[in-house]
Amino acid sequence: MKIGHLLVMLALLGRAAAAGAGPPYLTDDPMPTDLGHWEIYAFSTGEGFGPALDDEAGIDLNYGPLDGVQLTATLPMAISHDSTIGWRSGTGDVELAVKYRFIDDEAKGFSAAIFPRLILPTSSLASHEHAQLLLPVWVGKDFKGGTSLFGGGGYEVNPGRGNRNFWQAAIALTKDVGKDLNLGVEVSRQGPDTTAGMAQTRAGVGATVRLSKHEALLLSGGPTWVDRRTGYHFYGSLGLFF
Repeated sequence: MKIGHLLVMLALLGRAAAAGAGPPYLTDDPMPTDLGHWEIYAFSTGEGFGPALDDEAGIDLNYGPLDGVQLTATLPMAISHDSTIGWRSGTGDVELAVKYRFIDDEAKGFSAAIFPRLILPTSSLASHEHAQLLLPVWVGKDFKGGTSLFGGGGYEVNPGRGNRNFWQAAIALTKDVGKDLNLGVEVSRQGPDTTAGMAQTRAGVGATVRLSKHEALLLSGGPTWVDRRTGYHFYGSLGLFF
């Protein structure tokens, strides 16, 4: 099976399913992948306003090469729809990142990490020609009973004609509900990424369902608000852990 066909299948799976931390949330957390272990997510994520939809589906690879360090590569396919052009598909923007946890206080349940992310201009659907760089800091606090509070944000360097650099921030609260279910809520805010653009606010709910020791279903979604318009965002993935 060709990789393009596989990613289209994953996109459709993500829509059918949805329409820890990090995935499935927009908010990330400071916890890296464990030393010598993998976290792999076959995902679909997107955002829409009316008939317009921008979706990405692909593979998110995470590996722990060192204690407190995580290497990440996101390999997506892009899918979009609008009332004028209809459906389109092509390559998405490849993302490469390194998470480094510089505070890990197990006694207090507190941790912090930086997670710089390079976004390469590999999309065949987008018009940007320059790489983007996100420079965030994420912090987290674990409480008794399986409750976690995490959030943070950072600055994104977004070069190119008509683009502008911007800040983004997010916070999430999650809770274990039984042995195999974790539920959460989040809110995020992003500044305008173009000179004519508007800031965006997103809210969402999420769930992680543990299917086995090595598999989980991750879902999230909610409304997006931009300049008096209300849209929606969603995320769905199958997570593999080994």
